[in-house]
Amino acid sequence: MKLSVFERPLVMAHRGFQSQYPENTMAAFSAAVKAGAQYIEMDVSFTRDSQVVVIHDDTVDRTTNGIGPVHGYLLKELKQLDAGSWFHPQFAQERIPTLGEVLDHFAGKICLNIEIKAYDQVPEAGPDHLENAVVDLVRRKKKQACVLISSFDSKVLHNVKTLDHATRVALISKYFVPGETLDQCLQLTAFSYHPNLSFLKRDQVVTMHREGFQVFPYNINNAEDIYHAFGLEVDGLISKDPHLVQSCYTNLLASKKTDQ
Repeated sequence: MKLSVFERPLVMAHRGFQSQYPENTMAAFSAAVKAGAQYIEMDVSFTRDSQVVVIHDDTVDRTTNGIGPVHGYLLKELKQLDAGSWFHPQFAQERIPTLGEVLDHFAGKICLNIEIKAYDQVPEAGPDHLENAVVDLVRRKKKQACVLISSFDSKVLHNVKTLDHATRVALISKYFVPGETLDQCLQLTAFSYHPNLSFLKRDQVVTMHREGFQVFPYNINNAEDIYHAFGLEVDGLISKDPHLVQSCYTNLLASKKTDQ
């Protein structure tokens, strides 16, 4: 599967099939593939021995039975933590995956949106360190064609493009700032723009489309949000429930046929 070829609306599973599986785990990612999502979105961070792992928070407290910062653990220590029981006891065997494991198992079956946090969220990594590791890993495994790297921090994305100009990047933002947001995407030659649905307007989608950028909003939590996003004519949705997105889209198509 390639980033540049997809059916609309694209379904991007936020941290995997997050509504029914423990987020950012192999189980959540496998379920997203089976559900027919075209992307899985994930977050990455560093261990103490500079291994790239897939986890959203900067600590392990919320999604594992451990405590403390991710960067305080060696990879072998992190792999001992239970990353599934917090969600449901049936997922007790889930572990925090490495980015390498996710690339090996899923890249090619589905596209991957790898979010790299802003520098002030991972100060222990040092400038360029995390994006260097991610870009190098993707390149070594020859998975560039199905990987998108996203961030709220345009500096992170600039560094990614400097490391490998062919890598596709996406700017995430809470608000659309007239002039600034579009300029950032143009400077980055971004593939897509990922706004917070709560603040997205139709004219902003039109502006981004006019310049050739795909628009994939996040913060989509229920059917009302999904239908609202469809009404804005976005290219895809970043949702924790890919089944619900597809069900809503099927209902929308059916209602249009009835109206005709």
